[in-house]
Amino acid sequence: MARNSRLRLVRPRALATARRAVTTRRTRPAPRPPEGTPPRAELARQARTVLADAVRIARWAAVDREADYTPPAGLEARSAQERAAAALDLTPGQVRTGWDRARLAGLVELHGATARPGWRLHAWDRDDSAVLRGWVALFDAWSLVHPAPGDVPPSAVAEVVEAVPQVLSLLQLSAGPVLVPALLDLLRQRVQELREERCEVPAQGAAAPAPGTDASADGGAADSAEGGTDGLPALLDWALDGLAAVGALTLGDGQATLTPLGNWAVWVKLEQICVAAQSPAGNIEQSAEDMLRGCARLTPGPARDEYRAWLAARTLSSAVTELLAVARGEDALLRGLAFEALRVVGAPAEAEVRAAVQEASLRPYALLWLAEYDGADPDDAPDVLTREEATWLWVDTAAAVADHGESALLVRHLDSAVQGTVPALLDEVRAVGHPRTVQVLVALAAAHPDPALAKAVRRAAFQVHTGGS
Repeated sequence: MARNSRLRLVRPRALATARRAVTTRRTRPAPRPPEGTPPRAELARQARTVLADAVRIARWAAVDREADYTPPAGLEARSAQERAAAALDLTPGQVRTGWDRARLAGLVELHGATARPGWRLHAWDRDDSAVLRGWVALFDAWSLVHPAPGDVPPSAVAEVVEAVPQVLSLLQLSAGPVLVPALLDLLRQRVQELREERCEVPAQGAAAPAPGTDASADGGAADSAEGGTDGLPALLDWALDGLAAVGALTLGDGQATLTPLGNWAVWVKLEQICVAAQSPAGNIEQSAEDMLRGCARLTPGPARDEYRAWLAARTLSSAVTELLAVARGEDALLRGLAFEALRVVGAPAEAEVRAAVQEASLRPYALLWLAEYDGADPDDAPDVLTREEATWLWVDTAAAVADHGESALLVRHLDSAVQGTVPALLDEVRAVGHPRTVQVLVALAAAHPDPALAKAVRRAAFQVHTGGS
């Protein structure tokens, strides 16, 4: 009994902890936001205020037994809108707006033909980071919150949406109110640059405003239909109204000012661009495999930023195919990181991830991805795995640690096994048939300081190698 007690796993942890073990790496200190930026708790409080109605509506829909929670019904149906308006003391218009915001902020998620409460809704009261991510998702979707003027060509709307980040950068650098005419001048300049980048030549006879003239005089009379900038003043007003609607800025007296939330969000976006541009491995232009290797040294937060930047430069279908191709390779670390990147993809990856469930090497990862996608808490998601699948994933994670981590980390990985004792773990590891079983057990035996445990693990490795029992 004394001997067996030395082989007992005394501190079991959730399998999700083991899955995160290989992504716990040293990295550079996180950049500090500009001086005067409120603490995250205060920013989250402001974000909760902006999305208060959206949260109320999402929670009402989640518990309303009469509501048909399936598009195109759900809260888009008149009867559901009326019930929500009566229950929450809102107008039907406020209900429609709040429902749209809830979907854009990830408080409600669409799964095929069904809408379900998103994980951010479950974490709303306790997780400031989830709140801020939800608000940033709404901020990114500002052009969907506020419909564009109907009499403006879609191409002009798209140009303004593409140019707005420069407008926001000017507001952020100014650290105070900026007059609307100055923003309009910048918008004109950026739109012209975008057209030059696409090699668009203005129509013959069009002339740019003379240097030193006020391009906004006479309500934009300097614009001409031939020059292609007619309508920019109205589009700037639309953009500013849309950004104000999501709480990113305030308007008044012919000027615009970023709110603390807006200022923080613009700073975060600029930091992400800088990180991507300064990536030593050039991750954004690399293949999926090289990108994941470049992200391997990062902690999960910065790695997700890299994934988003990499995905933004590609069509999602090709990116998902490339990530799954890497996951099918021999490197277990890249397999785990590929599925972390697929979590950033979200809904567009669902069909291919479901198909991956049929592949033995991808099945545990795909099942965890689908569980979290369906709303399970990441710490509870491993409950969807069978004992054999959990053991296979334990070996795969151990292979990643053995290949890329330190000996001490491999020893600590023992604690994450679902089995209660080392003998039980070894029995099930031998039975599960992972191709890296021998290498993992040999590495674990070499790393573990307990002679009795190391001997048992080494014997198990020999038995797997020779096919013995």
